[in-house]
Amino acid sequence: MDQSNEELIRRLYAAFADRDGDAMAACYAPDARFSDPVFTDLRGEEPGAMWRMLTGRAKDLEVRLSEHDATDQRGRAHWLADYTFSTGRRVHNDVRAEFRFENGLISEHQDSFSFYAWARQALGPVGLALGWTPVIRGKVQRQARSGLDEFLASTS
Repeated sequence: MDQSNEELIRRLYAAFADRDGDAMAACYAPDARFSDPVFTDLRGEEPGAMWRMLTGRAKDLEVRLSEHDATDQRGRAHWLADYTFSTGRRVHNDVRAEFRFENGLISEHQDSFSFYAWARQALGPVGLALGWTPVIRGKVQRQARSGLDEFLASTS
């Protein structure tokens, strides 16, 4: 195991738990890539901006790093988040992360979680009935992208 990359993962999630988007962004390489079921194919400054946006909006976010490990090039983590979504509904998200590292920073970050489980919690009856459909996933992805684009424009 690579201690410096393990520490980088710990630092990322400690900053997340502290709602410190700037510290999270500092963990990423300038040309980093990030993807998850909601925010797909973020590049460059976008992953850091996403974390700044999310941590800046969070009111009752709790993040716990459950387990993690890393080598000199790759890492993984299992983390849990509890928060109130913009709909006012409480969400518990169980996430698996995969990382690639370059020069002591995260160059690639892929989060995986059940979009349907998330949609059932975040969207209530609509998520329960339709959260498994590409229509709902696409709508959520478009809204997330639009929110990130607005955030990026406001910080330029």
